[in-house]
Parts: sequence; structure tokens; C-alpha cells
Amino acid sequence: MGPDVLAPLTVFGSVVLIVWIVYHHGSKNRREVLETVRQAAQSGTQLTPDVIRALGMPQKKKGGDIRAGIILLAVAAAFLALGLAISGAESDPEVIWIMAGVAAFPGFVGAALVLMGVLFRDKSENA
Repeated sequence: MGPDVLAPLTVFGSVVLIVWIVYHHGSKNRREVLETVRQAAQSGTQLTPDVIRALGMPQKKKGGDIRAGIILLAVAAAFLALGLAISGAESDPEVIWIMAGVAAFPGFVGAALVLMGVLFRDKSENA
């Protein structure tokens, strides 16, 4: 098992490990909240939606789609800038097209999120 096998295995293994850690801790937190709710219900305590929200239930932030979309558009712009920098340094115009293709993925998803955030925003906040 040489470095040509160990390096990719380490990179992909670390991604799997990070995802598992995040999922495991999120699951553990939800389990603790549910246990607290169960104990309160067994003791006869009245649980309002505000109390349950205060215990740690996630809430959707206003403008979250727009924020995520802007971040993805910035990532796409960074890929384009990287393509321009590489193509200028190597005098290879093909690099900019490759990086534009890579930038298209976060760019289109970011544009869709911004569009959805604008079109489907809550109309009651403008009233």
C-alpha cells in the first residue's frame, strides 16, 4: 500500500469521517432534546411550541436561500478567476473554458437559490 493508494484513501476517508462526525453529533443533540421533552411530558409539564423551539429545534433563517445562493455565486466567480489566472500564466486559452465549466455548477445552483429566495419570499413581511 504505497503513497499512490494511501493519499486518495486519506482524502476521501477524511470527507467520510467529517460527514459522520457532523451527523453523529446532530443526531445526539436531537436525541437529548427528545429525551428532555419526554421527561417533561411524563412529569405533566405543559409544553408550548415556544418551549420546544427554545430547547433547540432548528429554525429556518429569513433569506437563507439568498445567502446560500450568493455564497455559491462567489464560489463560481472564484473558479472563473482561477481559470483566468491559470490561463494568463500558461498562455493556454483552453483552461478558462474548463474552469468555466467547473464554475457553472455552483453558479447555476446559486442563481437558482437567489431566484427562489426572491420569488418565493414571504409576502407578509412586506405588509
